[in-house]
Amino acid sequence: MKLTENLSAHKKAFLWLALVWTSIVTIFCLINMNALPTVKVDNFDKFGHITFHFGMTVLWFLYYKFRRENTSRRSLIKAFLFSFIYGVSIELIQTFFTKSRTGDIFDEIANIIGSLMAISVMILIMKRNNAKTL
Repeated sequence: MKLTENLSAHKKAFLWLALVWTSIVTIFCLINMNALPTVKVDNFDKFGHITFHFGMTVLWFLYYKFRRENTSRRSLIKAFLFSFIYGVSIELIQTFFTKSRTGDIFDEIANIIGSLMAISVMILIMKRNNAKTL
């Protein structure tokens, strides 16, 4: 079975995975982190932002990609925009609606880096698997 046929058969699973991942990211972004153990590495939280948005972009891309009406390019754009808007929204929520968290422009930059890394990996995988052109 071709890779695209196999993945297309599981698009509902991609939706659930994307929703669960996004929910986990939301929880980690909004809970009070002061009670949790800390890692004594400068900007370690940026690695978390990169990882969260890498995963989010990949999962939403896979969900969008295997819906009939989306091309690879459109799916990449949708996944990136979702990650970007989500990241900005979380930073605003942290700034204005939480007491223990603050928004940070460098967190958003890390989010964008993670998302762009995911898009780059998806493009490389599609080119390697001779997927449809973007």
